[in-house]
Amino acid sequence: MPIDPVRRVENWDASFDTEAMKARLDKKRAAMLARVQSVFALIAAMESQVKQVLDLAGVSIILYPSYLSFGRELWHLTHGRQVSGEAAAVEAELLIVKWVARGLTRSVLETIRTGVFNIAPPASP
Repeated sequence: MPIDPVRRVENWDASFDTEAMKARLDKKRAAMLARVQSVFALIAAMESQVKQVLDLAGVSIILYPSYLSFGRELWHLTHGRQVSGEAAAVEAELLIVKWVARGLTRSVLETIRTGVFNIAPPASP
């Protein structure tokens, strides 16, 4: 039997009680802030390393956001999804192919992969 549309609206309204949501988030905020502070420091350090690679390679500053996006994708791969070893090498290669197709330089992307993230190239098939 289908649910009455009025009942659906009532259920939705009850689930989005902003007072209750605020109370739940207030309880979690301190721990959430501590986690964010530690991760953001690591991400900022990674981005500085990527910028050093870009400076040494003579990359135009207009392309920095794209290379930093590549770096963040590798960060998510290695820290968020916690992929390592050959799986990380294959995934990183797929990201390199994607960003080369978007106009970035393969050698610079490979330097970021190995120099900043310590991911080896994938083994040959």
